[in-house]
Amino acid sequence: MAATELKKSRKRKVVEEDTPAAVSAFPHDVGLDMHSEDEGEDEGHAGSEDDGEVDDFPEIDTRSDSEDEEEDGSEDEEESASGSEDVEDEEEEESEVDTADDDLRIYPKPKTVISDITGQPKRVYPEIEADYDSDSSTEDLSNMNTPPWSQTPNRVGTIPMHWYDDLPHVGYDINGKKVLRPARGDELDKFLETIEDPNSWTTAFDKKAQMDKPLTAEELDIIRRLQENEIPDANYDPYEPTIEWFTGKGKEEVMPLSAAPEPKRRWVPSKWEKQKVMKIVRAIRQGRIVPNKPKATQPQFYPIWSEDTSTLHAPPPAPKPRLPTHAESYNPPEEYLPTEEERKKWEETEKEDRERDFLPQKYNALRLVPAYDQFIQERFGRQLDLYLAPRVQRVKLQINPDSLIPKLPSPQSLKPFPMYKSLQVPHEGHRVRTISVSPDGGWVVSGDEGGVVRLWEVMVGKEVKRWKFQGRVGAVEWCPRPDVSFFVVAIEEKLHFIIPPNLPTAVLTATQSLLSPATLPPQPATPSPVKWVSTAAAASTSDSPILTVNLPPSSGLPKQVVWHRKGDYLSTVSGEEGQGAVWIHQLSRRHSQAPFRKVKGSVQLVLFHPTKPYFFVATQRYVRMYNLAEQKLLKTLMPGIRWISSMDVHPSGDHLIVGGYDRKLCWFDLELSDKPYKILRYHSRALRSVHFHPTYPLFASSSDDGSIQIFHARVYNDLMTNPLIVPLKILRGHDVRDGLGVLQVRWCPRQPWLVSAGADGDVAVWCS
Repeated sequence: MAATELKKSRKRKVVEEDTPAAVSAFPHDVGLDMHSEDEGEDEGHAGSEDDGEVDDFPEIDTRSDSEDEEEDGSEDEEESASGSEDVEDEEEEESEVDTADDDLRIYPKPKTVISDITGQPKRVYPEIEADYDSDSSTEDLSNMNTPPWSQTPNRVGTIPMHWYDDLPHVGYDINGKKVLRPARGDELDKFLETIEDPNSWTTAFDKKAQMDKPLTAEELDIIRRLQENEIPDANYDPYEPTIEWFTGKGKEEVMPLSAAPEPKRRWVPSKWEKQKVMKIVRAIRQGRIVPNKPKATQPQFYPIWSEDTSTLHAPPPAPKPRLPTHAESYNPPEEYLPTEEERKKWEETEKEDRERDFLPQKYNALRLVPAYDQFIQERFGRQLDLYLAPRVQRVKLQINPDSLIPKLPSPQSLKPFPMYKSLQVPHEGHRVRTISVSPDGGWVVSGDEGGVVRLWEVMVGKEVKRWKFQGRVGAVEWCPRPDVSFFVVAIEEKLHFIIPPNLPTAVLTATQSLLSPATLPPQPATPSPVKWVSTAAAASTSDSPILTVNLPPSSGLPKQVVWHRKGDYLSTVSGEEGQGAVWIHQLSRRHSQAPFRKVKGSVQLVLFHPTKPYFFVATQRYVRMYNLAEQKLLKTLMPGIRWISSMDVHPSGDHLIVGGYDRKLCWFDLELSDKPYKILRYHSRALRSVHFHPTYPLFASSSDDGSIQIFHARVYNDLMTNPLIVPLKILRGHDVRDGLGVLQVRWCPRQPWLVSAGADGDVAVWCS
């Protein structure tokens, strides 16, 4: 059959060569073949009979079908005539067919090589590259008119797309070509796209295509239903009628629900039940179980008075109603009838405050008395009395109320403490917010909101010196060192170091050498935004600051200045929130630094520990204790105050008191817990200042109610003994102005005297 087909193709070629008039309609051979069903079947049979030989592609002939039929008839005659050709002619024909097939092939030509394994010749075809010259069936010339999201679909499958984050492509298409990553604009391009394209909100980001893909109407409807808490499927009816499969005549379940074989226990007696029954039988025989035990019935009738007397107390009788008096009579005496003034006063009084619920009235006869208008209210009150009456009489505990009060020592035995106002120094027209007492206790410096700082003597109240600054004074504080004498005045973004007048020569020289040394220390490696400006010691006077520290701009008014006990470090707290709120300054090195990179909350106050390198920082609600040497947080104290206003540490360093604007004063034992040991509520308004005495067991607190509370606070060395806190005295002498009272209190270090500054513009000294 294969030889027949080859002869037919050869003879057809010869005919075509002899008839040059039959020119193809195509300019060149396009390599297409279009078979009918019969030809396909014939080719299938021919292919099955070949021994792996490759058939050539039939050529397209532009002649009519009638000519083809005639040629087929002539070819059949020639084939019958040439049946006697020998085998050599067939081999020549096969070689000619192979050369003709080579001309018609559209696929790559193979190479014949010798196999390394079998040693036999084999054909090797080159690899097919999926380029545009290939016969890929996925090539679609209409991609130019299709949207970008439907071109070159990504065929990477279900893999993490972040693998392609650092690559210029996002996957591969069906031909193995790279799918390049589409260009994505910035946020401005997205915004402009949402304005220009009204349908941009109906798109979703496709991770595989790395672009926005429009959502279909069905998907948008599903999203809308999910947002409205509806069923996503629009065709689902949750209220469709129930189909009764097994209800009704002829629908009863006939077959069993299970096809499992019937268990053996349904007809074989259980040995375990036999053992249990025998156990019960043995108990009945031994008398441990009495079947049909007769029930103990009580007699239907019995004497109620024959019972023994109960040992319980008799129930208390119900409260009796109050007996009527002459005022409740329909014809009372004249002295019980109210006058017009009493009647008017009774009507104006509230119901709850009236002595009686009615007014006495006089009638000549009982038949003239109308119905009582308070009858229903009285019956209801009587029912409440009966309902709330006790059902059992309880024995009251006989406790002396005085025994519940702790035994405190008498204040007279705890003297000395301040008891009266000794002198008063006025600041005309301005509130005095800050005061400070010198370490020797002989001088007081006070600053008001007008920018005036006064230095005066404690014993007689004589003013020695006055300074005027531009702006409001936020804080003043003496240096605690005994060998020098100066104080710091804090105004807007500046700290002024001032030397008081009339100092001994040795103290003045030491102070000047400390604040304005001849040789300045070297600058630190890390520069600070805080600038130190000093005046030469020879040119300095008591009228102007000898040293000025310029805080960073916009840091605000420093509201607190606190010294370390050695007098070399001082810390300031400004109204600014964040890192620049707290600064620590060192005099010997002339260096300032912010100890915190980030502060949680707004810092209100800071304190140095008197004996250890600890630093207390109070925010609005918490007090945090830091170790400056190790630079770590030790503990956080929780006073339970809404807004902390004041704080002070005991000279021993083991106790801390914290005051707040919600009238609470909390005593902390630092070795005991982070919760308050005592909470004192002795003031009626917000606390403004608290302070421990440096040498005496006293502390004071001031408030906006205009009062000062003096407490005895004795701390014992024995850790098992609690501190003794005794209220001693309430000092009143300041007036309340604009809702503000006593703003600050400070103790004299060597005497049990107290100095207080008020919103009324006065500074008072309280003596014992």
